[in-house]
Amino acid sequence: MTERALREAWMALSEEERARFLEVENREWLESLEYVLRVEGFERVEELLRLLDEYLYLQGYFPQNRLSTPYLNTIPKEKEPPYPGDLELERRIVNILRWNAAMMVARANQKADGIGGHISTYASIAELFEVGFNHFFRGPEAGLDRDLVFFQGHASPGIYARAFLEGRLKEADLENFRREVHPPVPEGRGLSSYPHPWLMPDFWEFPTVSMGLGPIQAIYQARFMRYLEDRGLKPKAPPRSGPSWGTGSTTSRRPSGPSTSPPGRGWTT
Repeated sequence: MTERALREAWMALSEEERARFLEVENREWLESLEYVLRVEGFERVEELLRLLDEYLYLQGYFPQNRLSTPYLNTIPKEKEPPYPGDLELERRIVNILRWNAAMMVARANQKADGIGGHISTYASIAELFEVGFNHFFRGPEAGLDRDLVFFQGHASPGIYARAFLEGRLKEADLENFRREVHPPVPEGRGLSSYPHPWLMPDFWEFPTVSMGLGPIQAIYQARFMRYLEDRGLKPKAPPRSGPSWGTGSTTSRRPSGPSTSPPGRGWTT
């Protein structure tokens, strides 16, 4: 039958007949996919999905919202490796950090009304940061393979709390949160409200609190690293440029705009 004849036959079906037809068609597609998954494995499924995606592209069809994925763990449970750290010890440490961050902000507001401090931002993201610090992030000692982390600016109290636990900041420094111009405790340094290398050049690398700066910097930094690699100006290695966004940040057009631009090949964000 010709394509036209097939369309006419479809249009001639009743609504109930179409529903039954679609049900059978869906079941056949799913059964075929299940066969490939069970017999040939995930890699073959990915190949077929890629071929279908390419075919749609060549037909001039671009599915909407391709950046959105179902809220599911991307790694099957049976493929998850054992956690490399001590969960109980790390849980105790992160609770200490949450407390110190909250107390630093509270004490600052007791000294001067209206200081503010965004306590809940770090409280909600602390576990992610700690997993990164303990098992993921690579610092300057990694050379060109180091990671570039653009921390969510409102979470700065937690980063200061961790630096205090590591001995990089003193208790007097924490007393001067958001008072870098006129610190009330002379024995300590003033801690800037948000990450900024001009204010704390030995502590912060990137200014990130503005949604017009942080996420966009991370995205274009990732593109630039690939640019250097593709032109032989930098060895091909796995450094990562990572933005840390808040929940409100993801609804902003500013980070989502450049993230939809084609990077040329694999992202590092």
